[in-house]
Amino acid sequence: MTEHDQAVAAGEGVKWSWPSVHPEGRKFALIAAVVTIALALMGWTFFAWLFVGLTLWILAFFRDPIRSVPQGADLVIAPADGMVTLIRHVPPPRELVGEGGLADAPMIRVSIFMSVFDVHINRAPIAGTIRKIEYIAGKFLNADLDKASEDNERQHFLIERADGVKIGFTQIAGLVARRIVPLTKVGDAVVAGERVGLIRFGSRVDVYLPAGTAPKVALGQRCVAGETILGVIGDGAAAVGISQ
Repeated sequence: MTEHDQAVAAGEGVKWSWPSVHPEGRKFALIAAVVTIALALMGWTFFAWLFVGLTLWILAFFRDPIRSVPQGADLVIAPADGMVTLIRHVPPPRELVGEGGLADAPMIRVSIFMSVFDVHINRAPIAGTIRKIEYIAGKFLNADLDKASEDNERQHFLIERADGVKIGFTQIAGLVARRIVPLTKVGDAVVAGERVGLIRFGSRVDVYLPAGTAPKVALGQRCVAGETILGVIGDGAAAVGISQ
């Protein structure tokens, strides 16, 4: 149990702290820091300061904050930080359809767009076993476009609960992203909110809600990975949002 969990269990509350940096980003920060030092030693002060900023940005991009995950067997938790840009009734990805996969029928897809300023570590939307992970090479269109779901570099996940309910979600690379990094493998048991992968430098995550489940988020709403509730399995009442 972490200090954060111990404090919560003891009723002491928690304090803000600097988030850790994911190991995947430390090598990039180290490279930028070495270049910064080299430029400074050569007397190229202006460029050295530019690389100081780049180093700090890399550390911020790969930040890995602690999240407090809502508990509930039927909750579908947001797998990504970012803005809800699309909510569509669409067929699920063909890679996730078939025996042992999702039904070949339209589902509600909630798309969360991650800018380069968002946390890019993705988390499991439900607890269960990872039944499928399939990587597909593709283009690097703007991840905010609807057709990015079918054209861009992407990675599909299928998670199955103990009762057989399945959730599919897809990591989609964007204009700048060139690498989707899995942190789990097929057969792993995960809990809701557990880290399952990340995407470098701007991207999107699509979540396919099970039949009879309506989204509890609205277009334009900001999501927090591991905390925001996207839906409640079996609850068909959709949330209504007003921009103001």
